[in-house]
Amino acid sequence: MAHTADTATAPSHRVETFGCRLNAHESDLIQGHLAASGAGDTIVVNTCAVTSEAERQSRQAIRRLIRENPDAQVVVTGCAAQIDPDRYAAIPGVARVVGNEEKLRPETWNAPADDTPRILVNDIMSVRETAAHLVTEAQCRERAIVQVQQGCDHRCTFCVIPFGRGNSRSVPMGVIVDQARALVASGYREMVLSGVDITSYGGDLPGRPSLGQMVRRLLALVPELPRLRLSSVDPVELDDDIWRLLESEPRFMPHLHLSLQAGDDMVLKRMKRRHLRDDAIRVVERARALRPDVAFGADVIAGFPTETEAMHANTAALIRDLGLQYLHIFPYSPRPGTPAARMPQVHGDARKARAAELRAIGAETLARWLDTRIGTYDRVLVERDAMGHGESFAEIRVSGGAAAGEIVEVTLTGRDGTVLIGERAARVAA
Repeated sequence: MAHTADTATAPSHRVETFGCRLNAHESDLIQGHLAASGAGDTIVVNTCAVTSEAERQSRQAIRRLIRENPDAQVVVTGCAAQIDPDRYAAIPGVARVVGNEEKLRPETWNAPADDTPRILVNDIMSVRETAAHLVTEAQCRERAIVQVQQGCDHRCTFCVIPFGRGNSRSVPMGVIVDQARALVASGYREMVLSGVDITSYGGDLPGRPSLGQMVRRLLALVPELPRLRLSSVDPVELDDDIWRLLESEPRFMPHLHLSLQAGDDMVLKRMKRRHLRDDAIRVVERARALRPDVAFGADVIAGFPTETEAMHANTAALIRDLGLQYLHIFPYSPRPGTPAARMPQVHGDARKARAAELRAIGAETLARWLDTRIGTYDRVLVERDAMGHGESFAEIRVSGGAAAGEIVEVTLTGRDGTVLIGERAARVAA
């Protein structure tokens, strides 16, 4: 689903965002560049290419925006534009197509000259560094996304994202610390470290620091930061410092989102993933042993090519047995040019049915886990309308109200669907 960046400071500039947290972070950057530019009425569509449905939604939005805003300059960027710029340039009414590297440059958003090319997209594989960008205003006023890494060196057989984002490259520690300090000074209470493959962090930096080493140093250097989370992580690339932080650092939130994709070993091998079923089990068991209140999200693809009913059943059983709470289920979507697109395909109706079954299992495991939380304590970062997220990412409504930006200690007294009810405790957490 698309969301629109805050336009209060520049009502003639809009950014519509599809896809991941990294895209949302980059839309905040684009919005800032637009506000500082001399460009006229401009609408930017920041596209996603993770599935064919994501691309379809992006194209639909582009056509709608052109139709509804005949006087605006509509610019298309993001992964779909990076991978196939000519396709988007051919849409009647698109003023420009901008690549994933170019969209982050301030000069890209200045008023275009007569000789400005309509397609400004370079070879993303030639990019070797992630430029420093400072954001102090994000779309959510309490939780901010901080980019620590970009691109991916792995080539899963279903995925086109490396061709939209390039190879893995890391943001230097000093830049991350400066960003965190600026966001805390602007009032943010929680940060989510994001990227395309954040567990590969540091491999291209001097000394090759691991993700866990970076997080440990970040929390030490920014003691005023109350809460920190990770975005999606690879199950087999969590280093020893991450485990130590999960066990002993209260500011490191007990919530891990796993890039799981499947729960059957043959499917995982055909996906060219780096983990197997038992690896995922060991990660979940180890995390729960260190911090019993930890919650898990997971990305899962339903109906991957060659997947049999028995293979699907293995994935369903893994989700149920591990009690994974926050699932992102995607029916497999063939991406042209990927090895998986040339494999024997599962029928579309079967893919949809398997995805629906996995979502139903996820809803059951979430409900059961939420019920186990009743009677315990949590600390809620209030975001809006007395609603917010607890440390394990449960959505919690504070009974009696609370102001946005507060971190409130509550006793969990009940559940309303997927929302827990919290009674304010005697003290407000720092």
